[in-house]
Amino acid sequence: MNILNTATDWAKAELFSTPFFILFGVAFMAASLGFWQLGKTVIARAYIVPTLVAGGLLLIIGLGLFFTNKARITEFEIAYNKNKSEFIKSEIERSESTLKEYNTVVFKAIPIIIIVAALFIIFIDKPIWRAISITTIAMMIVILLVDGTAYARIKNYKEQLELQNK
Repeated sequence: MNILNTATDWAKAELFSTPFFILFGVAFMAASLGFWQLGKTVIARAYIVPTLVAGGLLLIIGLGLFFTNKARITEFEIAYNKNKSEFIKSEIERSESTLKEYNTVVFKAIPIIIIVAALFIIFIDKPIWRAISITTIAMMIVILLVDGTAYARIKNYKEQLELQNK
């Protein structure tokens, strides 16, 4: 098994999944434009800013991850050719760190944010707060969907690194 190919395949898979953040970001921004142009009710007008902000955040996340992972592909080859064992060791450490971040942020913090947003929907009767809450829940679901698959990929990648390291 060539660990450089494994690392490159992982980075390419990440390059495939991160545009989904961009796609959803554009969709949220299009929804914001739609609410701005077509929204006649108070609740419809309340969605303009929250969906625009959520779309912008998803675009920033997607673009940041895309360019980071694109740069990694060339960095992998340089680091691997420089020192194979050090490359594997550093990738294991990076993947462990990333998995811990996923466990904290994606699988603990995001569900808490969704619960708090749902409580806002129930207990606050203002249209703007309901729009913010619903948009927040939608954005968090997008993040959970995309990052859930990324978690599985990096976990598999870490296992392959550990097998190579033995």
